[in-house]
Amino acid sequence: LVGSAQAAEPSRVRIGDPLPACLASVMNADKRLDLAAHRSRVLYVDFWASWCAPCAKAFPYLNRLDAEFRQRGLTIVGISVDERLADAEHFLKRFPARFETAHDGTGSCPRAYGVIGMPSSYLIDRRGKIRAIHIGFRDGDAVQRTQEIERLLLETEDAGATEMKR
Repeated sequence: LVGSAQAAEPSRVRIGDPLPACLASVMNADKRLDLAAHRSRVLYVDFWASWCAPCAKAFPYLNRLDAEFRQRGLTIVGISVDERLADAEHFLKRFPARFETAHDGTGSCPRAYGVIGMPSSYLIDRRGKIRAIHIGFRDGDAVQRTQEIERLLLETEDAGATEMKR
């Protein structure tokens, strides 16, 4: 029984793994999401859903991050996992995002990352390696996440970096 439950789990990415590719549509644009296009920047990928209360709490923080660190090399991408695009659009009317948002109603992106909770965020360095994984969002999380981002922004592209812990 335990073995079959583990076999049914999605394959989870781990710290140090390369950035997984996934298919999603950029919201309010007629194009596909291309996370690899953000190579050479620090990337914060945030999976969210319209029904997720902690996701609503995280959006003002993500907007502040975007305003503070975009010019220094941070890109934030929010990926809605709502089945219906209309649900994601309604959420964004209530909690506007100043960062790029995409919609994946098929679930291919959360499967590629092994998302197990909402919100789930992945911090990716300039070389395309996952450096931090966070599940959920609480008030006290902002300080640690901001420090992780600041450390990654200070690294050069060739720096051999140490892994950050969850």
